[in-house]
Amino acid sequence: MDELNKTQVVMLVLLVSFVTSLATGIVTVTLINQAPPPITQMIGRVIEKTIETVKPGEPIHEKTIIITQEDMVMKVVKNVSSAVVSVVATKDVPVMEEYFSSPFKNLPQGFFPDIKIPQYRQKGTEKKRVSSGSGFFISKDGLILTNKHVVADPKAEYSVIMNDGRKLAAKVLVRDPFQDIAILKVEGKEFNYIPLGDSRKIKVGQSAIAIGNSLGEFQNTVSVGIISGLKRRVMVVGDAITGAEELQELIQTDASINPGNSGGPLLDLSGNVVGINTAMAELAENIGFALPINIAKRDIKDIQEFGTVKYPFIGIRYQSVNTEIKIKNKLPVDYGLLLTRGPKGEPSITKDSPAEKAGLKKGDVILEVNGIKMHDSNSLISLLNKLRVGDKIKMKIFRNGKKMELSVTLKERPEKQ
Repeated sequence: MDELNKTQVVMLVLLVSFVTSLATGIVTVTLINQAPPPITQMIGRVIEKTIETVKPGEPIHEKTIIITQEDMVMKVVKNVSSAVVSVVATKDVPVMEEYFSSPFKNLPQGFFPDIKIPQYRQKGTEKKRVSSGSGFFISKDGLILTNKHVVADPKAEYSVIMNDGRKLAAKVLVRDPFQDIAILKVEGKEFNYIPLGDSRKIKVGQSAIAIGNSLGEFQNTVSVGIISGLKRRVMVVGDAITGAEELQELIQTDASINPGNSGGPLLDLSGNVVGINTAMAELAENIGFALPINIAKRDIKDIQEFGTVKYPFIGIRYQSVNTEIKIKNKLPVDYGLLLTRGPKGEPSITKDSPAEKAGLKKGDVILEVNGIKMHDSNSLISLLNKLRVGDKIKMKIFRNGKKMELSVTLKERPEKQ
């Protein structure tokens, strides 16, 4: 009996020890998950282990590598800096000469004192830098992506200054007619280029790196911040050449974007381009904007395939449906696109257009395109900006009290449109 009691005691002690260890493990994991950011970040930094190469029979030694955000930023900058360039515009500008002339030279000599005043006249021209911005290589054969407003002047000559100081002549292949995007070409091979990321996958709060020619003077300036907003819409005030322009679908970042940064890359911590730095809010602190790289991908594919940019075209005129339009036209929905005549009586459906071939009619309401509801935050224009000529789209429309679906094959936008 005594022996049995001892056995039971031993088993009880072992059981209690097991339960205690299990409970301790659960509590520890729970506390780690609920720990404040500094602790979880410290734990998160140990993200990789390597095993040193050893000879057969020797003991294996594990080596822990600690990688911080700072390490990742420095690695990205090291890898991509040689692919970021300064884009310089030069132009023949008048050379003015100062000279002195008497305003009374046509009067009799001595009638007035010999007074001469300064005047100016042109004495030839000289090539002079008139503007500068940034750009970056997107292929090893010399394609460079930048903003259209950086190379807006068709009368200027353009060149790029490499990170190593070399200056190369650049040709403007295309200026996108509807987006602030341009593609340049420099002659040469095996340029370092930056891989394109997927701007659909970026999240508010993730880290962002901006690189560019700040103030047109400080080449390859690096700034770091976060993605602070998505799908922003801003009105950009341009100059006499570019004019004012509304930009949509913009990425907002607090990574500093200064004058001269336009056209430079906005990168993630993997070293992929997620945006093209485009604009800044002058009356705010650290509010900059970048065009999503996915918008530029269509231009890149077009230039590689066709040598130009081809914009898709449907051939409709419409009003965006809101509460007022809904009531006025007795519609059952307060969203969508109501196909209607233009302000001067232009037809709602363009002749021989994809819309006419698909069977769209005046009075139809386009409710969805490719499953996306049509309203102010999901405009048809922003959707078409991501599509290419030849793509097929599915439309859900409302007609005569019924919903129906149509398929439309996009064709190239006519020049007069």
